[in-house]
Amino acid sequence: MPESASNTTRFPYAKLDAIIVGAGPNGLAAAITLARAGRSVLVLEASSTPGGGMRTAELTLPGYQHDVCSAIHPMAAASPFFQSLDLQQHGAELVQPEIPFAHPLDGGSAGLAHRSLQETVTGLGKDGRQWQNLVGWVTQHWDKLAPELLGPVLHVPKSPIAMASFGVRALPSAQIAARAFKTQEAKGLFAGAAAHSFLPLTRPLTASFGLLLASLAHVGGWPMIRGGSGRLSEALVSILADLGGDIRCGRAVRSLADLPPSKIVLFDLSPGQMLGIVGDAVPDRYRKRLTRFRPGPGVFKLDYALSEQIPWTNPDVRKAGTVHVGGTINEINDAESQVNNGQHPDKPFVLVGQQSAFDPSRTPDNGHTLWAYCHVPNGSTLDMTEQIENQIERFAPGFRDTIIARHSAGPRWYEDYNANNIGGDISGGAHTVSQLLARPLWSLHAYRTPNPRFFLCSASTPPGGGVHGMSGHRAALDALASTLC
Repeated sequence: MPESASNTTRFPYAKLDAIIVGAGPNGLAAAITLARAGRSVLVLEASSTPGGGMRTAELTLPGYQHDVCSAIHPMAAASPFFQSLDLQQHGAELVQPEIPFAHPLDGGSAGLAHRSLQETVTGLGKDGRQWQNLVGWVTQHWDKLAPELLGPVLHVPKSPIAMASFGVRALPSAQIAARAFKTQEAKGLFAGAAAHSFLPLTRPLTASFGLLLASLAHVGGWPMIRGGSGRLSEALVSILADLGGDIRCGRAVRSLADLPPSKIVLFDLSPGQMLGIVGDAVPDRYRKRLTRFRPGPGVFKLDYALSEQIPWTNPDVRKAGTVHVGGTINEINDAESQVNNGQHPDKPFVLVGQQSAFDPSRTPDNGHTLWAYCHVPNGSTLDMTEQIENQIERFAPGFRDTIIARHSAGPRWYEDYNANNIGGDISGGAHTVSQLLARPLWSLHAYRTPNPRFFLCSASTPPGGGVHGMSGHRAALDALASTLC
């Protein structure tokens, strides 16, 4: 691309090794990986602050700190990339709740996923052995599985036996996998983890979500960041600065003309956004293939300022950082099926974060915050406040009496907040079988484009959504091995 006078004026750099467009977790991970390798790096972010989904704000009342999108970080705790960083030295401290996640049921019972695998097995009683065989097996083999699962599906595995064994457990639907359990507590506990897929639990491969996320409770926990997820963004920016990388916020990139000269560009964007920027710098055939990539369902989220912690009927649920609210496995499947059919369930599956119970710095005067969202059809405009609150009240009578203030955010709000969240999709694309196996398309080089200068490094690439940084890290390694070698 020829240099323009405006480029030279706005960016006083010699030709850079790499530009990263987008300062979400993957964009920052890519920048850090390249800077560690001694490359010159500039990150451009359209928003006024970096972080993408990792931001914290006073959404309800002064002093009440709410995580705007990502809040609980099991993937970050287990990510090889994040484990390679000294995050605490840069101000990001992981806080581990007493119980990683819980699943309340009618009548006051609940399934509990403890940090300890053995404690979870014991607590599940007659289903403990099956939890050990399914989830425990993944936990015990995590060191072999992590490098395989947190990267492209299409690759030659270094641990083929472990991957084959995982595949046998992961290929079925969550509904089929849960038949191994006899109690509703164990079925619900597994279903709540599997429903992070945004899919009906009768779909193939939904068992993989249940296995992966449930096992992470025993591998590294389901922690939160003290003070809010925004602290994690600040830590990554600080690490990048120490490595000599630069970041510029308030710099929207709409075309290649908005970029200073560089050897490569990595896009922490949706496939459609990247195509809009690169224009005819990629072939039509590739463009047509990439435009088939589809977003997933959206979210409707509520943030609360509360006078006290939620009065869950089961007191052990108050010890959990994350609570999956949805009832039985069949109820959750029904709710997710309705969402995927373009409907709004009366009894949605609700994900609840109780950060202030373990991080009192989130609120003033002994108050509490609550983070809760449900899945809705992509682009939905329906207010789901009543449905979400009915579900929480179902398992915590008196919840509404604790509400001081609330902030609501539907799909349109989320897309306005972050253009990557198309129609409220916070996962970087639908988790259909084809988009799980081929993300964003069938290729042995998932992060590359036909133009050797351009790489895609967002959640629309392997291993997909979640705060783990592995998409950006692996894309940067691919760039180092090919274009920047």
